[in-house]
Amino acid sequence: MIITCPNCKKKFEIDSSLMPPEGRNLQCGSCDNVWFYEVKVESPEPLKLDKNISDDGKRGNITKKKENNEKIYKKRQPEIKNKSKKNLEKTNNKFFSYLVVFIISFIALVILVDTLKTPLINTFPGLEVILFNLFETLQDLKLFIIDLY
Repeated sequence: MIITCPNCKKKFEIDSSLMPPEGRNLQCGSCDNVWFYEVKVESPEPLKLDKNISDDGKRGNITKKKENNEKIYKKRQPEIKNKSKKNLEKTNNKFFSYLVVFIISFIALVILVDTLKTPLINTFPGLEVILFNLFETLQDLKLFIIDLY
């Protein structure tokens, strides 16, 4: 049987005896995408309706469809959990990305203030003490980090 990856559309030939009738998770060897594959049995001829369906018959069909949907949901529950783990990893990656951007922006601001220290102190004389304390604190942090290694 030939199976196509839904992500990268690459086709693979798989022995049909390896696929259980209820389906299973598959992983693409090309893009590492994981998806649930269920064997679809196609009937050779169309089904024919032998009798008329009343309102009660329709409700029975709806109940059967709900039961089938619940079975499919239970089968795919591990796949849904895997997706939630991936979303959590993406959230963690975003947090660290924002943290790196914040640190780089802070360093750029310190360099800019250091470059413009003299004109800032001439314009705002009260800033001299604040800038001195800021640079002393940064020097202490630098020494602390160096001592950690």
